[in-house]
Amino acid sequence: MSIPIAEEPRSARKRRAIVEAATTVFLRNGYLGTSMDEIAALAGVSKQTVYKHFADKKGLFAEIVSSTVDEASETVHGEVLKLEDSGDVAADLGDLARRQLAAVMQPRLLQLRRLVIGESGRFPELGRVFYERGPGRTVAALAATFERLDARGVLDLDDPLLAAQHFNWLIMSIPLNEAMLLGHDAPPDRADLDRYADTGVAVFLAAYGRP
Repeated sequence: MSIPIAEEPRSARKRRAIVEAATTVFLRNGYLGTSMDEIAALAGVSKQTVYKHFADKKGLFAEIVSSTVDEASETVHGEVLKLEDSGDVAADLGDLARRQLAAVMQPRLLQLRRLVIGESGRFPELGRVFYERGPGRTVAALAATFERLDARGVLDLDDPLLAAQHFNWLIMSIPLNEAMLLGHDAPPDRADLDRYADTGVAVFLAAYGRP
């Protein structure tokens, strides 16, 4: 159970304020354009307080990457695990695809993904964290779930991991590539996202579904 804001320890409130301020500044200015002074000012704390919680700017950036990706992937991961008991795989895959797109296409997450890609040469480990806690985690859960659905006779596949990767990119490749390469931070219209989700699921089931 989360602690009400009024009862949250002062140190935790300051840490949360620092992370929120740093996220705003990093996404606005990029890594090199961000200073600890600016983060401290926006968070309403001293620079010494920032360094008390985070040893350096790199550590603070790493915290933002991991916490943001974890928050976005947690709900999707839970939905994936529920699929193995599905009584209507087509409908449930459609619901999952829509939720997955809604999570991935959040403006802040798109901005962070673009920033992590831009900094991958400087901080390759952060790209690994983003992948492993985000798309990698989702694909691994999909693969395990698809394997169980194959055992139930609902899907017909030889390589669960490849099938999971196919599902993931059938759903996300169009809007995500457009957002990354064209600089779009606002998500597409909901109707467009639903269309990507529904047609992606239809193609996936045409390849892997059992009659």
